[in-house]
Amino acid sequence: MRRERSTPRDGWEKIIESQGLAFHASAHPTGLTRPYWDESVHYVFSMDEVLSLEAQVEELHRMCLAAVDHVVTHERYADFALPAWVAPHLARSWERRDPHLYGRFDLRYDGTGPAKLLEYNADTPTSLVESAIVQWFWLRDVFPDDDQWNSIHERLIDRWREIAPMLPTGPVHFAWTAMDETGEEAMTLAYLQETAQLAELDTVAVAMEDIGWDSLNLRFVDMERRVIRTLFKLYPWEWALADPFGGRAVRQQGSMIWIEPLWKMLLSNKALLAILWELYPGHPNLLPAYLDGPRDMSSYISKPLLGREGASIRVVTPDGVTGTSGDYGAEGFVHQEFVPLPDFDGQHPVLGAWIVQDEAAGLGIRETAGLITDDSSSFVPHRVSI
Repeated sequence: MRRERSTPRDGWEKIIESQGLAFHASAHPTGLTRPYWDESVHYVFSMDEVLSLEAQVEELHRMCLAAVDHVVTHERYADFALPAWVAPHLARSWERRDPHLYGRFDLRYDGTGPAKLLEYNADTPTSLVESAIVQWFWLRDVFPDDDQWNSIHERLIDRWREIAPMLPTGPVHFAWTAMDETGEEAMTLAYLQETAQLAELDTVAVAMEDIGWDSLNLRFVDMERRVIRTLFKLYPWEWALADPFGGRAVRQQGSMIWIEPLWKMLLSNKALLAILWELYPGHPNLLPAYLDGPRDMSSYISKPLLGREGASIRVVTPDGVTGTSGDYGAEGFVHQEFVPLPDFDGQHPVLGAWIVQDEAAGLGIRETAGLITDDSSSFVPHRVSI
């Protein structure tokens, strides 16, 4: 693994916007000297590294599924700060194996040892357009003779084809929220909707705010009063639970399908990190993590169970304490051993390794000059030297 410089393509902004990355400026904080999409640098991997990382990611995913089964079997929902009334519905969602689509592991990796799990974005993972499409066309334009760890697009289409027989009759509704002002969510939804259409599914786009409740037939409906039987959403389950319709949404599970399913709440909650360490202590892909405090760790990072974009995080080391602002943390924190991200030319990459269904599917990289990957971090492409 190494970091190399390359010359950005002429007119790269218009190129990536035409490929769906229309939000590259609006989703990035203003006043930064570096763009969100930065093709002036990229990372290079060997094929052996990629094959090793694929195996590690798939093992992590298997461990995470085993952790879900452990939590459900032993009813450890309080560790995840889940409302008690949700627990039986989540358990039934897991027992039915309600179908899931994709997820993204965030990993620490420096090319010299095993990857370390930082967190699992399993409910509403983003940076998908960048990973699946934009960096692939960058590779074709700039390094056409090389390869890339990237079968995300094809695997998403194949997964929709696998899911299709499990779905109720009627179109799949794809829902975004009007709360997103950057356009990132809308473009991500549009891309995922396109992959479903390529798998020959009928689809309909709808805003979460426009979903209604038919009190006579006790079903969710769209603006055309079509019954919603399958809903793909980029709307976190914890937000749905807090909404007035949250109870209805949970009780509808089984009679309709939501993707991602209710049981994915356990994988997108950072309490998962502590459960994994309890079940697999000393595993080479894990860092020590605890819910009851940092214990004897001298360097640790406290993460809110339901935090996003690196907000509300506190890093404690022998050299001092630093952190980020934010409103997360009401549900509690997990305390994970802090190991600084690797340093490549003063930048610190986090590998976003994609899972589609249960298989490793590709890689996206974000890097920052700071300790914590947040909304100011840049996405950089990668290639596999052949």
